[in-house]
Amino acid sequence: MSGNSQAVDNLVEKRVAEYKASGNRAVVYKEPGKVAVEDIGYPDLVLRDGPGVNPLNVGRKCEHGVILKVVATNICGSDQHMVRGRTTAPSGLALGHEITGEVIEVGRDVEYMKVGDLVSVPFNIACGRCRNCKEQDTHICDNVNPDRPGSAYGYVDMGGWVGGQSEYVMVPYADFQLLKFPDKDQAMDKILDLAMLSDIFPTGFHGAYSAGVKIGSTVYIAGAGPVGLAAAHSAQLLGASCVIVGDMIEERLAQARSFGCETINLSLHDDIGEQIAQILGTPEVDCAVDCVGFEAHGNGPDHGEAPAAVLNSIMEITRAGGKLGIPGLYVTGDPGAVDADAKIGTLKIRMGLGWAKAHHFVTGQTPVMKYHDFLMKSILSGKAQIAKAVNATLISMDEAPNGYEVFDKGAAKKFVIDPHGMIKNK
Repeated sequence: MSGNSQAVDNLVEKRVAEYKASGNRAVVYKEPGKVAVEDIGYPDLVLRDGPGVNPLNVGRKCEHGVILKVVATNICGSDQHMVRGRTTAPSGLALGHEITGEVIEVGRDVEYMKVGDLVSVPFNIACGRCRNCKEQDTHICDNVNPDRPGSAYGYVDMGGWVGGQSEYVMVPYADFQLLKFPDKDQAMDKILDLAMLSDIFPTGFHGAYSAGVKIGSTVYIAGAGPVGLAAAHSAQLLGASCVIVGDMIEERLAQARSFGCETINLSLHDDIGEQIAQILGTPEVDCAVDCVGFEAHGNGPDHGEAPAAVLNSIMEITRAGGKLGIPGLYVTGDPGAVDADAKIGTLKIRMGLGWAKAHHFVTGQTPVMKYHDFLMKSILSGKAQIAKAVNATLISMDEAPNGYEVFDKGAAKKFVIDPHGMIKNK
């Protein structure tokens, strides 16, 4: 080993020792309606026991992994389902699956990722070895969650991989999963956009793409939260002639209009088809995307929660032979559901209508790795303006609990946590 290499190794070891000594603050779910910032301990390349960790995953060695210093980590609408108490998430679960960071340690078996690399982390954890991963279905990896195919950081029933709304996080299978940004300075200049590559941008794009959006398509997007806004922007990138966004919160609809979408305020109107006809001249669209999920509500001023409402409405307004993208989250366990069936994910879906119209449904987690490389290039070229579309808003780690509260009230913002104060807010 040369003297220069030894000096670099010594510097890296010194910095890592400093990181470890500083602890690892993270956003932790406490109880319904409450999160807190707590020290969860510096990670290492082993999945240790803790809140939500599957017993069969405890002690799992990850020499194929890396430790990241988190540069940006986002609050996601799916996090809110847990924080509202609508899942079986345990108290103490470290949250966060939208992670962008700098590599500060590499495991023994890592070949291609280096200390100093700035990377995006796909939210779905994938081994790269199983049949599903080899077929690009990285959202349903067979080897990372003992309960069922598919996994994610900081999420209930997903194997217990520790969340990344933290200062430091361990990422397994680094060579396979991580998307390295080609130029760190350029990446930091566009970091609020690139921070969307871990989940929200690919998820929105997947919803639009799997719904068959193409040049000239008319598209209905159910929900103007961050995923809905990302789907709407993605539909525009795919060439849609008209993108119509429906939501019940006017602030969110105004955000959709800010980048050229038509909108429908669902709190005022029962009949979506009638509103679409006023825009298009016909009550149908070519395709639709559900960006709401299981906490859906019926339309109009007097309708409460109805878990299947969005699924049924998009079947009604999508033309025969059309496709439905469903990135909205649906769960198998919802303790706060409106009825016994919905508590186990059994919903009153009008399957006969979907069958009669020969609709094509695409559901499940988004296979982020199918999309993140070319979406990164779209950002770096200036073609995609995803941070603007979703109104990316920078906050500190200490501001995260308030961010959750404001987001839960329907703010038209995508909160990006900056744990180390590394991002310049432009």
